Amino acid sequence: MNVVTPPTHRGARLAPTSAQPASRDGHALTLGSAKRLALSAATAFVTVNLWTGAPLLALWVGSQAVGQKQLSFQAVAIVVIVLGVLVLVMAFALAKLNATYDRLIGRPTRERRLTWLRSMRDEDWRDEVDRLEGITMLERIVMVNVWVAEIAFLVWFFAFAGSPLPH
Repeated sequence: MNVVTPPTHRGARLAPTSAQPASRDGHALTLGSAKRLALSAATAFVTVNLWTGAPLLALWVGSQAVGQKQLSFQAVAIVVIVLGVLVLVMAFALAKLNATYDRLIGRPTRERRLTWLRSMRDEDWRDEVDRLEGITMLERIVMVNVWVAEIAFLVWFFAFAGSPLPH
């Protein structure tokens, strides 16, 4: 028995079936959009923990390692080292998430030479800039997170911190 399938052309969108949930605009949610959503959520989680969770964990590790009530150089050194390691790991995680997201959306991901290591005569940097179409959603998440952190700090500093000067 031969089954005839209707011809389709490239770029044609299929109507969502009952197995695929429909999004707001009626198009089927795809595995790619689920992956983009998961990468965005992971980026938001890592970014928030970069300025909240990492310092708190570093302080906790420092307090557990020293076990004294007085501040010591050893406690400060442990906190600084743990915080440095955590921030480095989270920065690498953000870079990996961004590279994965770029591959997922089809953005060029070739290795780029750092600006200060380029020759002044190097002309291909303009081609590289032309290929990049703005900023990605993950980069926007990080920027919004930095803005929120800065605004929260400023509100705390000016409204709640109080004056360090004696009365």
